[in-house]
Amino acid sequence: MRILVLVDGSKWSQKAALHAISMAKKKKGKVTLFSVLDRREAKALAFNMGMLSQDLKNVQKFEEEIWREMKKSIRDIMTNLLELCHQEEVNCSFRIVEGNAKEKILEEANSGKYGLVVMGAYGRSGKTRIGSLLEEVVGSIEPPVMIVR
Repeated sequence: MRILVLVDGSKWSQKAALHAISMAKKKKGKVTLFSVLDRREAKALAFNMGMLSQDLKNVQKFEEEIWREMKKSIRDIMTNLLELCHQEEVNCSFRIVEGNAKEKILEEANSGKYGLVVMGAYGRSGKTRIGSLLEEVVGSIEPPVMIVR
């Protein structure tokens, strides 16, 4: 069984990854950890930072710093999860792509490579309702989807 795990850096997606790794170990499956970085998020955060600091002339600089940190943070999370897979003797890989999260997730999930897609119930905001990205994609993902809470 090939399992796609959607990782956004939240504790919920990391919990989903742990669950998928456990399942893969029992079923001798393969896990692919998948994350999408959206530059628009860095732009919005940089603009907000510029507004709060009343320093709009440095928004581009803020954006580059935020973008670098976003990439480093998700790489660190993926590396830690990959290390756990190796400790558990689970075949695992990861992919980090850039673009629109909804489009990239649907493209990967519906590629025909996976028998199961696993994702956390909530995103990085941790809001009490189901994550908005989950609501956007879950009905359009062709393989079965497991939502971990």
